[in-house]
Formats: sequence, C-alpha cells, structure tokens
Amino acid sequence: MSLFVKVKQTLVVSTLAVLVAMAAIAFTPVSAVAQSSGDRKVKQKVSPTYPELARHANISGTVKLEATISSNGSVKSVKVLGGHPLLAGAAEDALRKWKYEPGTGESTEVIEFHFNPGM
Repeated sequence: MSLFVKVKQTLVVSTLAVLVAMAAIAFTPVSAVAQSSGDRKVKQKVSPTYPELARHANISGTVKLEATISSNGSVKSVKVLGGHPLLAGAAEDALRKWKYEPGTGESTEVIEFHFNPGM
C-alpha cells in the first residue's frame, strides 16, 4: 500500500471515531429534573432536550415555568417565570408535551426544571 492510501484510511477511521463520539455526547441523557407544585397529577412527562449551545457553554441552572392546564389535562399555555434563556426554550417545549389527569376545570401549575450538563 502506498503512503497516501494509509493516510487516507487513517483519516477516514479518525473521522468516524469523532462522529461516533459526537453522536454519543449529543444523545447523552440530560439531567433535567422536574418539580411540580400543584394539585393536578402528571400522567405523562417529557424530558427536555439539552440545547447544544448550552451544553458546550457548560450552562446549568433552573428554569421556572407556569402552565395553564385545561380540564382535559393538556397544557394550554406556558409562561417562563425565570431561568437562563438558553435553557428556557427547551423546558417550555418539553412542558407543552406533558399530560395531566383530567380535572373539573382549568388549573395553574408551577414547574421547575433543573438542568445540569455534567450528569
């Protein structure tokens, strides 16, 4: 084999290794613990996707949200009460997918997502 072919093979293998490592990091579970304060029981929770920019910047923190829950248990609206802007969007998107037990009317819940990229 020529030196050129060996170098080319090494580059291909190295590139694949880097891509596999990046994919493993991208799909690593995020530590985003959710706490809800309210009377409605959550039937289905969806964990937020840790934003890549926040992960690379090693940003952690808590995002506090207020959700209006309809009588059928779906999330009607979400309002960000506090938290890092890079994390708030992911928390809001996840909360909109939550499902609660049906109730007699609308209710309001306050939910906190705790983000930690190191876990």
